[in-house]
Amino acid sequence: MDGLDLLKKDWKKREASLPHLSYDQIYQMLWKRSSSIVKWIFVISIIEFLFWGVINIFMADHEYWEEMEQIHLKEFTVATYVINYAITFFFIYCFYKNYRKISATDNAAELMKNILRTKKTVKYYIGYILISTALVALIYTYFMMDYHTSSTVVDDMEKYSFTPLQWLMFAGIMIGGLAVFLGLIWLFYRVVYGILLRRLNRNYKELKKLEI
Repeated sequence: MDGLDLLKKDWKKREASLPHLSYDQIYQMLWKRSSSIVKWIFVISIIEFLFWGVINIFMADHEYWEEMEQIHLKEFTVATYVINYAITFFFIYCFYKNYRKISATDNAAELMKNILRTKKTVKYYIGYILISTALVALIYTYFMMDYHTSSTVVDDMEKYSFTPLQWLMFAGIMIGGLAVFLGLIWLFYRVVYGILLRRLNRNYKELKKLEI
């Protein structure tokens, strides 16, 4: 008997001594891990909601609302707060629903569907944050620039206005700055939620193997 045969024989002995998990045991492990991950997604979304709520409360003082009144954005700001809180709360509710569904799942096929649903919800949530942030930033910038140009007087005679080239340069700087800002937001959510989604995706792949 050569060295290779001895190695094979030794490996078979070791393999026989290893614990073999059943289908149900593997499923239970994946189910518990998936449930825990979705629970953390739900918890993080609540913490994020409360964090930005506190920030907005401290920022929205009397001077802030006076400035919004001057640049004709007070009503828009109030509407933005209401809509943003409503949509964010809707996503939090969806995360909670996903967690409840996964917690009550009793078969691998349904668990796989719930994992895919959770991943889609998170992606929609991040997409909403990026798109809404971009739109609100552009609207605020336009109104602020319009207010400052119309209220600035040159030589006590005429109001200041940008030339087409100045507007083009400003638009380029604004788009570049906004792209960097949105990139940082995307990176933040990629780190916070991306780690959880990658773990959830691994669970999905393991479940897929069980169903084959």
